[in-house]
Amino acid sequence: MSDFSAVMFRFLRAATSTTLAIVARVVTGVRPLWLGTTPSERQRVYFANHASHGDFILLTACLPPRERLRTRAVAAADYWGKTKLRRFISQDMLSSVLIERSSAERKVDPLAVMLKVLDQGDSLIIFPEGTRNMSEERLLPFKSGLYNLAVARPGIELVPCWIENMSRVLPKGEFLPVPLLCRVVFGAPIAPETNEDRAAFLVRAHDTLLKLDPRPER
Repeated sequence: MSDFSAVMFRFLRAATSTTLAIVARVVTGVRPLWLGTTPSERQRVYFANHASHGDFILLTACLPPRERLRTRAVAAADYWGKTKLRRFISQDMLSSVLIERSSAERKVDPLAVMLKVLDQGDSLIIFPEGTRNMSEERLLPFKSGLYNLAVARPGIELVPCWIENMSRVLPKGEFLPVPLLCRVVFGAPIAPETNEDRAAFLVRAHDTLLKLDPRPER
C-alpha cells in the first residue's frame, strides 16, 4: 500500500468512526455510565455482552475521540469476511479485527491476531460469549479468549461494559435502526487473581459483567 493510500484509509476510518458515533447518539441518545472507572487513554480490552451487530458502534460512541479511533472491535471472520463487501465494511471502514471462530477453518491463531493488535498500541473490544446472544438468558457462558488475553498481556486493563437495549434498536436481520434510548455501563477493571484458574476467572468475569445490567429483573 502506498503512503497516499495509507493516508486515505486512515482518513476513511476516522470519518466513519465519527459519523457512526454521531448517528448512534442521534438514534439512541446513548449515554455512558462510568461506574468504578473513568474515560482513559490507557490501553484497554473492553469486554461486553453481545446481542446486535451495532454493539461495538454504541460502545465506541461512548469513548473520547482519541480513544475511539484506536479501539478496534474483534469480529467473526466467518460472517464479516464472507464477502468482499462485508470485508471492506468491517476491515477498511470499521477497522475491525477478524478472527476465525471455527478451529477446523482456522489458519491463524485468534489469540495471536489479537495480541498483534495490542502490541501495536491499540485497544480492543471483545464479546466473550463468542456469538450474538439470541436466547432468553441475559448472558451466555464466556469463551476462553478473555482469560488468554489477560494472562498474555497482564498490564492491559480489562473493563466490563454492559450494553443496554441495542438488540431492540438493531434486531438480528435488520439494517434500519429503531430509535430507542440506550446506555453503556462501564465497570471497574478486573484481572486474574493469584493462582486463579481459567474456569474461576471466566465465571468471575461473567458475574462482574452481569451485575452491571441496570435492569436485572428482565
